[in-house]
Parts: sequence; structure tokens; C-alpha cells
Amino acid sequence: MARPQPTRRALGAAILALSALRAGGAEAQLAWPSRPIRLLAPYTPGGGVDTTARLLATPMGAALGQPVVVENRPGAGGSLGAGELARSAPDGHTIMVDALAHVVNPFVLRGLPFDYGTAFAPISEVVVLPQLLVVDPARVPAGSLAEFIAWAKGQPNLSYGSSGNATAAHLAAALFLQRAGLDIQHVPYRGGTAALQDMMSGSTAFVFGTVSSSVQLVRDGRLRALGVTTAARIPPLPDIPTIAEQGFPGYELNEWNGLYAPARTPAPVVQRLFEASTAALADGTVRQRLEALGAIPVGTDPATFAAYVTAQRAAMADIVRSARIEAG
Repeated sequence: MARPQPTRRALGAAILALSALRAGGAEAQLAWPSRPIRLLAPYTPGGGVDTTARLLATPMGAALGQPVVVENRPGAGGSLGAGELARSAPDGHTIMVDALAHVVNPFVLRGLPFDYGTAFAPISEVVVLPQLLVVDPARVPAGSLAEFIAWAKGQPNLSYGSSGNATAAHLAAALFLQRAGLDIQHVPYRGGTAALQDMMSGSTAFVFGTVSSSVQLVRDGRLRALGVTTAARIPPLPDIPTIAEQGFPGYELNEWNGLYAPARTPAPVVQRLFEASTAALADGTVRQRLEALGAIPVGTDPATFAAYVTAQRAAMADIVRSARIEAG
């Protein structure tokens, strides 16, 4: 499930392309955008998708010559906002940042009035948000995944917490338990912070938490991180091994945010949106703020992102079906 990572050369090319647009290149002759662009965030203010959207909005607007205005459209696991995008005119004036739920919702939500697989034009995967498998060191005597698995097999009635049914944290745990041969009860919470707090009070054995919510607790010794969900180790915690390198080759399951337009949006418009988003990710301030949140800037091109969405949809379908995951 790994995806190609952007190179400095690719980011530089995007910036040069935008410079050409500003200088009056061929793409600059597009009669677009002709008004402010709506950037839908289909979740509540203050969350990960909302933060990503707001970090992208200002530099994207500067690159495109029109304001990019974030609008929150929360509800039904992100599907209400996605439905609004699906109904929008395919003219590039309404776009959306969405999360992993974009490829999970088709398998856990019933009666959707649109098809996630055909209603959208993928623009770019903008950021990856790694997760950490964390335990309370005062309660769990394990310093590695192997030690944790051996310990867990000898404990009756264990449970684990997550940020909610069918979330990235739930899916990451379900995949890990399948690969490890463990049967541990899932306890969904209304958000990752509540799941972490309850684990630290002794209610559950482990949680897959985001880096932003867990890293300081790990550094302070209040939590122990046993593995990270990315394919490679992450800069904020370089000493924490990946789950893949601890006997689970190929394991990777992260939260990620992608940028979408309605299906049938003209290819030149999609390309310009991609170039604007990639230039935004190359902005030093944006990158610093994302990395402070534990997010990894990506910036894949539309074709690469479309292929990744297809692969992720298939992978998530397998996990949802085998673990019998349902929406909360």
C-alpha cells in the first residue's frame, strides 16, 4: 500500500510551472478560476482534514489568483460533504479535502446517493498522517511488538480503543490483529483523545493514535510506542520501528488526506489545482506546520493519486469484510 514520495525535483517543477502561469504561459489563458474557489472540508472544524484544508487554502489562492475559502460540511462520516461535491458543477470552483474515509465509506455506509468510485476526479494525495501503536508502560510489560503479542496471548478479556468505528485507527488495529493472530475486543470512542485517556486510566490494552496526539506522551514516558504504521520510520520518532519491520512485511495503514474535484472537471483545471496544491506543500511555513502535527507532505500527481485511491479502496474493502467492520 505504499505510494511514491515526492522529490525535491517534482516540487521544484511545480513551482516553476506556477511561475510560468503567472508570467502569462499557455495555461494562464484558461478562463479559470473566475471567482473564489470553495474548498469543502466534510468534517468538523479543528480536526485533521479541516487543518489540512486551512493550511492549503491561502497559498493555493495566491497561486491561482482567486481566494480559496474553506467550508465545513460535516456529517455521516464525511459523506454529506462528499455528496455536496458530487452534486457540484465540474468547473473547478468547488473542490474537497477528504480523509481515508473516502475509500472506506462505500463499504460501511448504505444508501449513498452517489458512487465514491465515479463521482470524483482525484487531484492529489496531499499529506499522510502516520499512526502509532501505543501502550501504557505501567500496565503493559512489553518493549516490542513481539513481547506485546506474547503478553496479550496470556491475558483474558483484553480490549483496545479507537477513535471510532471504521476510522483509520480501527482499521489499523483490525489489520494488525489479523496479522498477529490476536482476538481482542474493540471499544470505539468519540475521538482519539478520549481513547488515549481511557487507555491510560486502565480500561484498554492499546490504541493506535495519531502522532500529533501521542508523540509528546511518548517522549515524556507516559506512553510507550511499539510501532509506527508507515512503511518507513518517521522523523519525529526515528527510534520507533515500523510494524512492517517487526515481522509484518507489507503492513502499512495510515490516515491520509487527498484533494478531489467533481468528476468530469476538465483535465487542464485538475492539473492547475494539482500544481497549486503542490506549490502550497512546498511553502516552508506550511511544511513546518504540517510536520509539527506529525503529517508528512506528499503531493502526488492526479494519475498517481487516482491509482492509489483505487488500490486503497480494494485494500480497505478486504479489511472491512474480513474484520466485519460496520459504521458506528
